[in-house]
Amino acid sequence: MPKPLSSDIRHRFQRLYEQGLSGREAARRLLISASSGSRLSRRIKKGESLEPARDGRKPGTGKLAPHHDILIEIVTQDPDITLHELRDALEMARDLRVTVSAIDQALRRLGYTFKKRASLRMNGENRASGAPVPSG
Repeated sequence: MPKPLSSDIRHRFQRLYEQGLSGREAARRLLISASSGSRLSRRIKKGESLEPARDGRKPGTGKLAPHHDILIEIVTQDPDITLHELRDALEMARDLRVTVSAIDQALRRLGYTFKKRASLRMNGENRASGAPVPSG
């Protein structure tokens, strides 16, 4: 998806348009497409903001949005649960079939991230210092 026009270009377009140039002529002077000029001139006529609209979905949408409460509950009860186990738990609890990546995205939106702990390393070494990890 292309990047939106910068706010500088948008404000320069507005000044040219308000000086009496058509949308297409102002666009030609600023080296932007004629369709962008038409779109911007329509927004100026309607009194709308020239700032670009937010890209992507609205927050809180998606298949897992209504089930955030159970995600939080399961992760709170078992912080070491894997995404695959979490997927299975959701299917059992709510009869909800989702992908592991969807669960990962939902958890990230809720503020949960995966942190590797030194106690979980297989070789028993702390990579930062090279010293063995204390057991216990």
